Formats: sequence, C-alpha cells, structure tokens
Amino acid sequence: MKLSTPRWWYVRERDRSSMPLTRALLTPISWIWAVVTARRIARAAPCDPGAPVICVGNITMGGTGKTPVAREILARLRRSGVEAHGLSRGYGGRLAGPVRVDPAQHTAADVGDEPLMMAQDAPIWVARDRALGACAAVQAGAAAIVMDDGHQNPSLAKRLSLIVVDGETREGEWPFGDGAVFPAGPLREPLAAGLARADAVIVMLPEDMVAPDRELLALFGETPVLIARLKASAPPPPGPQVAFAGVGKPWKVERALKTAGCELADFVALPDHFAYDAATLARLAARAEDFGAGLVTTEKDWARLPPEWRARVTAWPVQAQFEDEAALDALLSRAMGQPL
Repeated sequence: MKLSTPRWWYVRERDRSSMPLTRALLTPISWIWAVVTARRIARAAPCDPGAPVICVGNITMGGTGKTPVAREILARLRRSGVEAHGLSRGYGGRLAGPVRVDPAQHTAADVGDEPLMMAQDAPIWVARDRALGACAAVQAGAAAIVMDDGHQNPSLAKRLSLIVVDGETREGEWPFGDGAVFPAGPLREPLAAGLARADAVIVMLPEDMVAPDRELLALFGETPVLIARLKASAPPPPGPQVAFAGVGKPWKVERALKTAGCELADFVALPDHFAYDAATLARLAARAEDFGAGLVTTEKDWARLPPEWRARVTAWPVQAQFEDEAALDALLSRAMGQPL
C-alpha cells in the first residue's frame, strides 16, 4: 500500500517537535540510503547516447514541479527547430522499454502518468534503463534528450543538469525539511552532494508568491538560479467542486485551486501516482453528489483515470513559466552548442 507524503518531512530544522520518535527510528536507514546513492553515482561510467542530454531532476522526493519544467524545456527546444525527445523511467508503468509512448495505445498502467501526459506535446520514451532509452530515441531521430528525473541516475552523460526546488516557504514549510535524507526526510541525497552536480537551480514558486525566500536562495551559493512559476493554463471549472490529487504534495494543489478562485467544497489527498480503482472513484463521485459539486483534478491524475471517467472529471492544467526566459535559453543554447 502506498503512503501519502509526510508533511512533517518539510518542517525546518529549527522545529524538531514534529514526529521525533519516527525521525529517530528512520535516521539510521537514511544514512544507509545516502551512502548507497553516493557509491552508485561515484562508481558509474556514464554513456554518451550521441545527442545532448538535458536532465531535469530533483534533490527531494517530489512535488517540485519538475515535470512541467521538463515539458516547457521540450517545447522551447522544439519551437527552436531542435528535434527534442523526452525520456522517463515510466514510474508506475509495467513496460520496461525502451518504448515510445503512444497516447492512443498506451495507458498510465503501461507507461506511467507523467510520460503519458507529456506525450501529448512531444515524442516521449520510457525505459527502466535510461541509457538504452536515450539510444533508442537518438536512433529514432532525436537531436536532444530531455530526461524527466534522473539527477541521481548516473547512466547517461548529461550536458546540462537542472534541479527543481519547491520555493514555497510560507506557513512553516521548507523544501529540504531539516536536511534529512529519505526516509527520515525528503532528500534523495545530501543537499551539498546534489548541488555539486547541478549546473543550475530552478526555484519553482506558486503563482501568488511575490519573490523567493532570500535565505533559501543563499543555500545555493554560486550555482545559477532561475525563477519559475506554476501558472494555471485555464481557470478552475465554475461552481462548487470536489478536488482530488495523488501527487507529491497534494496540499499544494488544494492551495493553488483556492488561490485561483475555485469554489472548493472538499479536497481529497491521495498518495503520489495513486492507481484509481472503481471503489475510490465511486466514493469521490458520491462525495461530489453530496455537495452538488463537480470533480476536478490535476492533469497527472487525469491521465490515470479510466477512459469512462475522464468525461466526468475536469483536468486543471498548469505550466511552468520562467521569469527570465533569456537565461533559460542561454543555458539550453550552451548545452546544444548552438543558439536557440
């Protein structure tokens, strides 16, 4: 059974009163996780697939807006005439790949929700072995690979490594929690180790947050920082709504819907990549009926819905918008070895 993201992960070091016993029990496991990750990265021999690899990754376990960033970079490259393909592990999908995602044929159970969503815009490949996936994409004509996730995957030589950080620091949240590594905290590896391999940091802000926290920015030292925002591509549906989300940080979806003016009757948080079954969907529909409301969810969740349910649920799309698009284009141009 999948568990929801613990909110106590994102409590700052200055407040250790949240879940102290759980933290203490999980800390030794986190030490092992960090050592294993570091050794795997250090011992790897990255391969060059024959095209520049641009990695959009995380230092934390998720909920940063990484996939919208990867989607935007793919779109920018393709608008510039670069035959860019996306690459994903296909988390939650049964196919090991390499396989090119076909939205008309594949489901989220086949290839994962994020690849299925991204394949609406660009060629996307799914492969458990990312090196094989990149080579398959290049053989199919890809002139650039945008890898969604993989900052801790050393199998590919990366021309540009970007890490996306959740810039929400209000209401006591902090993107790195108290600095602990999974499962004692949200980090996939120690912050310093992840930053050392990054070419730039993308701080993702909610649409209504004026500026990033200066204390957060100071953590990145000399690493270049770009500011982006998750902005809704369309307004929420009118009238009362029951919203649900199975993403890394579902509470951010609830907050964003309220900020966008959604008449939110209820919100149901579910684990990331939650597989929607008939019983869960029936409960959601009954909840909406109780409130005389519609149903709304994220694009990522909508991709996991059975086809017969998609007409009953509104997908609320968001996209990553960069404050300094020229700075992003400069990074991409340098990675490609040509101006965009």
